[in-house]
Amino acid sequence: MARIRVLAAEDSPTVRDLLVSVLQSDPEIELVGVASDGKEAIELCAAHRPDVVTMDMMMPVMSGLAATEHIMAYSPTPILVVSSSFNRGELFKMYDALVAGAVDVLEKPSGREPEGEWERKFLSTVKLVSRIKVITHLKARSRPAATAATTGSIRPSSSRVSLAAIGASTGGPGAIVEVLRGLPADLGVPVLFVLHINPQFGHAFADWLDAQTAWRARFAIEGEPLSAATGQVVMAPPGRHLMLKDGRLRLDDGPERFSCKPSVDVLFESVAAASGGSTVAALLTGMGRDGAQGLLAIRQAGGNTIAQDEASSVVYGMPREAVLNGGAGRVLPLGEIASAITAAVRGARA
Repeated sequence: MARIRVLAAEDSPTVRDLLVSVLQSDPEIELVGVASDGKEAIELCAAHRPDVVTMDMMMPVMSGLAATEHIMAYSPTPILVVSSSFNRGELFKMYDALVAGAVDVLEKPSGREPEGEWERKFLSTVKLVSRIKVITHLKARSRPAATAATTGSIRPSSSRVSLAAIGASTGGPGAIVEVLRGLPADLGVPVLFVLHINPQFGHAFADWLDAQTAWRARFAIEGEPLSAATGQVVMAPPGRHLMLKDGRLRLDDGPERFSCKPSVDVLFESVAAASGGSTVAALLTGMGRDGAQGLLAIRQAGGNTIAQDEASSVVYGMPREAVLNGGAGRVLPLGEIASAITAAVRGARA
């Protein structure tokens, strides 16, 4: 079996030495290069075409973010961001890197972990990331017209569509930004959103998302009425499920669903029970199957449902499960999902 070819980019000699040592200790991995700045990472990636790049964000000459943008535009490669979760500026750059095409994040070792724990997690994450078939991200290049096929149609509804619900995982930060930028700010409905992100990295995500579009984004508040979220994106906070019950948002500390907390299924199923046909829901890119059962529940309750298509997904896992179980009323490329949500809301009102 061919070994996984890895390029490590890290400017700290201490952390760099650790990465090199851990990667070289695994017989399934071949370390093909080590970069100490973003420019060198780009050059080594082009020369060696690794299966995975581990990328620090804060590097001299060229930042990890700039290197990620260039690599994903010109030589797409699965990128694992290895970063600190304490510095707010670094967190924002990490979110930007996820939008640019990085597929996962891992916190740098703190030195307080049980012996060998971080090393095992690092190696397992590298191997997982290596299996993701990334797509070209076009921030540095011209975007061609979308050609993906669509299926189904917006379902006419006798009730007013008063709520949009969206779920995403791997590739989700970039996907939700594109959807929100396509939604009119005066749409007049709340957008409830669940994203799978490591809790240590998630605490600043709502603030970052708030700055990306005309929509106000924030974390949900326990017990607040749904009406208070009109015209806003309200997210499940890290490590808590978001639910809709009796017209109010609820934060739940129950068990994980499909190893996910927050879970898209928990949100979607609660929305199906509480809002039924007055909901339009979209399941975006992501690994696993979370959200598929919930999307089916919304469709069965009379709501409009959308799954992102394979060609535009970073990982075609969650949307694929929704297609297979019949939960997806439409299958659309990412660039058409905002228009479909808008049509569902405004068409139902008309």
